[in-house]
Amino acid sequence: MEIAVHLLVLITIYGILAISLNLMVGMAGLFNLGLAAFYGIGAYTSAILSRNFGVPVGLSLLAGVALAALIGFIIGLPTVKLVGDYLAVVTMGLGEITRAVFKNWVPVTRGPMGLPGIPHMSLFGFKLDTAPFFLAFSFLMIAVSFILVERIRLSPFGRVLRGVREDEMGAQALGKNTYWYKMTALVVGSGLAGLAGGLFAHYMNFIDPSSFVMWLTFFIFLAIMMGGLGNNLGAVVATGVLMVLREGLRFAGLPPAVAAPLQQLIFGILLIIMTIFAPRGLIPEQKPRYD
Repeated sequence: MEIAVHLLVLITIYGILAISLNLMVGMAGLFNLGLAAFYGIGAYTSAILSRNFGVPVGLSLLAGVALAALIGFIIGLPTVKLVGDYLAVVTMGLGEITRAVFKNWVPVTRGPMGLPGIPHMSLFGFKLDTAPFFLAFSFLMIAVSFILVERIRLSPFGRVLRGVREDEMGAQALGKNTYWYKMTALVVGSGLAGLAGGLFAHYMNFIDPSSFVMWLTFFIFLAIMMGGLGNNLGAVVATGVLMVLREGLRFAGLPPAVAAPLQQLIFGILLIIMTIFAPRGLIPEQKPRYD
């Protein structure tokens, strides 16, 4: 039972990451490989503020979301105009730079030793210090994130955003400020990734740089590709399936030196297969109806 609840908490946290990346990649066409950076910024910001400065956990979580969104805005100023491989390279570099900061800014982040003793999440003075209580809160957060992005998808803004994804020059010809649309998607997506990071930090009560590596971004990419780009429900479902598969490998009795590389090999092969044979995912995006 405890293992099942723990797994469900991780699925909700990673599901928020999938929703955030789906907004940026699946809806806006922003090939962002820096998801782990925004995830880590949210985690470290919330953890440091609450652990080192006694900031209430709710406020520190919001600060992590705000800082991740702000970094997304700053990074987006020079990069949103880039497309395809260029944007991917820049955001990949952001991910590596951020991880280097987490690893080497020892006076603040404790470097490779990580940050222990991160306070439990609390809500209106009630501590969510058990997995079932935290699951209820994390489920609320993924529900809010899902509804927010679905509202965006079904709105006129989302319709233009998909138009920008399919044909940016055509959208510009219709008088749409494509730069603003893409920037908005990047900022909102970055903030949601920061929310997931803060939840992860306060659930695990310990973080270190190894939790925010490039492999995490590829894992979430695989989830949204399997679920169908632009399909938030499919992204969440695929995240759950992949998390069960990942945790199942951990309990298969294999030594860590074998289990970790095997896990990455399997997911890498799945990503290649999905890219070649099902680029629209197992549950392709459905065109919204505007009645």
